[in-house]
Amino acid sequence: MRDFLLNFADIMEENSRYYETYEENLLREMLKMCTSLGMLDGELLNSEDIDQKWKEWAPEYIADALPEVNSYPEFAIACAGYAGMAAAQWWDEDWGRHHGTRYEALHGPRGFDDMDEFIVQNILGLALDSVDAKQIMNILLCCAQKATTFIQHEHIESQTIKAFHIFARTVKVMFRIGAALQLKRLGYKFHKVDLNRISNKPLS
Repeated sequence: MRDFLLNFADIMEENSRYYETYEENLLREMLKMCTSLGMLDGELLNSEDIDQKWKEWAPEYIADALPEVNSYPEFAIACAGYAGMAAAQWWDEDWGRHHGTRYEALHGPRGFDDMDEFIVQNILGLALDSVDAKQIMNILLCCAQKATTFIQHEHIESQTIKAFHIFARTVKVMFRIGAALQLKRLGYKFHKVDLNRISNKPLS
């Protein structure tokens, strides 16, 4: 029994490393692509508040998105990017007021089916035919296409536990990329902090 538990622990650790590596590689490739298209500057703009919001929204998002994967895989993935943009927009506007916003607030009149357009129009405040809206839709589509290619390269059998975990990691990356894109649009920049320099400064 002890040997079985040890082997099980080893398998779980190996699986965890596999998913983490997949997530890191996908994030790196999306960052590279967004940077090459002039939408990011090679760094992932982020906030712990926004990342925490994904942990709250993820179960409901995945429940909405999974049924769409077979028919509309790119849409099922891309909408996580729109959700990230919405979270970043609310974080910038007034996080004290928006931090408790529930996942359903992202839904359009048709629920998940028009979440993308609803977020662009009603949360980001852009007309669907505007240059900015078209640019956002294009970059998120490109990211979703990149993600579907990544998934295909893993040769994962559909409707398995592994497929579920890979999808969950994929939409997590998509959410973070969407948030970074919106933070960049709002004028935020990545600044490295020299901790040694700070520690040597007097406190007053």
